[in-house]
Amino acid sequence: MAMAGGAAALTIDGLLVEPMRPRLVRQELWLRRWPSRMDGFTIALLSDLHYDPVFSIHPIRLAVEMVNELHPDLVAITGDFVTAPLLGNRRRAAADAEPCADLLRGLQAPQGLWAVMGNHDADAGERQVAGALRAAGISVLSNLAAPVESNGGRFWLAGVEDVLTQNSDLVEALHHVPPDEAVVLLAHEPDYADYVARYPVDLQLSGHSHGGQVRLPWLRPLFLPPLAKKYYWGLHRIAELTLYTNAGLGTIRIPVRLNCPPEITWMTIRRG
Repeated sequence: MAMAGGAAALTIDGLLVEPMRPRLVRQELWLRRWPSRMDGFTIALLSDLHYDPVFSIHPIRLAVEMVNELHPDLVAITGDFVTAPLLGNRRRAAADAEPCADLLRGLQAPQGLWAVMGNHDADAGERQVAGALRAAGISVLSNLAAPVESNGGRFWLAGVEDVLTQNSDLVEALHHVPPDEAVVLLAHEPDYADYVARYPVDLQLSGHSHGGQVRLPWLRPLFLPPLAKKYYWGLHRIAELTLYTNAGLGTIRIPVRLNCPPEITWMTIRRG
């Protein structure tokens, strides 16, 4: 009976409690090339929303409220706004980008809301997903970099198209970036960092892994997607590159999280 009760409690927690309660993870990052005039710049990082009207809608709403209470300088979202079905109508899945974008339009940050596409967005219909985001005031970076200026300082925010779909082009994204200025890269898949580390990029922000979604104590996650098997969660250093992988807000295939709550990452960036 005790074992059955424990299993039932884990099931309830994994299905009804943990997936609905985003956790705030604070990170203070020190970047050698960061402009001194922008010391203390803050980024709220979200990822892998996988919008649906029953489950992920709740952590997305809570995340918008929590982020706005923190007053970040910039909000970055690293893809997978929708879920592409294994079988069935992918255009219908892409349509979920509109209600997802409607929730996200409530986010507030003086330096803007920025995003890249994930593999599910690309599979469902990248043009439709990106269009819904742009209509909600979210800038989508597709192999592109844009300058972000504040207090007399400047860094470049770059973003690549989804790596798994082989549409990413980091060289093109960095084409107009001065070689001596700091770069923050949005890239959905974290293991792309091994390639990114060859280029003058200071910080890569990623998602894709969901942190494993179900994590047992002392063990690696039982399932990790391609290009998220090495750097599947948290802070990493690859040569001169700093990487952070966010555990995501939504779930994939089964609406369960265990020992891996939805995540909002609050980053304070300093020169050092």
